[in-house]
Amino acid sequence: QLALRNSIKIAPVATLISVSLGTLAAIGLSQSHVPGRRFIMAVMISPMIVPLIISATGMYFFYSNPYIPTPFGKLEIPVTLTGTYTGVVLSHAALGIPFVIITVTATLVGFDRSLTRAAAMMGADPVTTFFRVQMPLILPGVISGALFAFITSFDEVVIVLFLAGVEQRTIPREMWSGIREAISPTILAVATILIAISVLLLVSLELLRRRNERLRGIKET
Repeated sequence: QLALRNSIKIAPVATLISVSLGTLAAIGLSQSHVPGRRFIMAVMISPMIVPLIISATGMYFFYSNPYIPTPFGKLEIPVTLTGTYTGVVLSHAALGIPFVIITVTATLVGFDRSLTRAAAMMGADPVTTFFRVQMPLILPGVISGALFAFITSFDEVVIVLFLAGVEQRTIPREMWSGIREAISPTILAVATILIAISVLLLVSLELLRRRNERLRGIKET
């Protein structure tokens, strides 16, 4: 029950951070005038490419080291993030951001830029233009990225092994421990529930894809 509560607390917060930062990054990198945007994009999606064990090791040393080297000396951090909910949430958010960037960027490919220019000509400020014009059209991509980020956080176990303490054990971490020590019916029941959740999320993604096609006027062949 503690592991279930932890997963329910960690995954939504990590998803919210991933969606917020990933959507902003995708919109910024979709602008053709941004210098070095290909390099920035490669860096942003690197957590998908780098082996997870390497990312987990790097995060462990970064979060456990209370000092950050700077040109002016070492900057001391008041607390370490290992063994805390904050460290686990930030790590899971870093893993989810690439999925949000990719899905939102794919949605922005067919976005009509003249709509934002028309809104600006009508007197709308950038924030209003984003929420009233741009966001409704890219919403399927944002939701798809959020689902991928949620699944990534909810199913992740390697980073939790490195960063989480006893109080931050999640469902996958508890299952991993149970499989190592003894296979019990509880593990099988949790695995069945996770499979059902994955199926529901995949069905939701398919419905979002079809809705996105209808919004763009693409007819199924």
